[in-house]
Amino acid sequence: MLWRYRFVPDKWGWELPGGIVDAGEEALATAMRETEEETGWRPALLEHVVTYQPMVGMVDSPHEIFVGHGAEHVGDPTDVEEAGHVAWVPLSDVPGLMARDELMGSGTLVALLHLLANRRTGSVTAAS
Repeated sequence: MLWRYRFVPDKWGWELPGGIVDAGEEALATAMRETEEETGWRPALLEHVVTYQPMVGMVDSPHEIFVGHGAEHVGDPTDVEEAGHVAWVPLSDVPGLMARDELMGSGTLVALLHLLANRRTGSVTAAS
């Protein structure tokens, strides 16, 4: 996850990597590219888990959530403006982060809540 400052809410918090799908790019390729650029880790496999609308009724803006399985460290983040502090955060820490209002963004919350709701003992240990 990424520890970042966001000026709109004027606060620091944890987020998962994310970004805009470029013209002609598939969402899966965007998820892979953004993860590597922002964290320096390349997922071995990305799985699409859900598409949702964060502001339905106000704007048509589908957001796609992917969950990574396995990762290879390929270097430092190349998008230093986005990277902040990069860390592996155990899923067991997520409820406490939520209680302390340290998770930012609907994409982060949707992804982490999905992982918590669907984890099996020993099968999912961290999110990135």
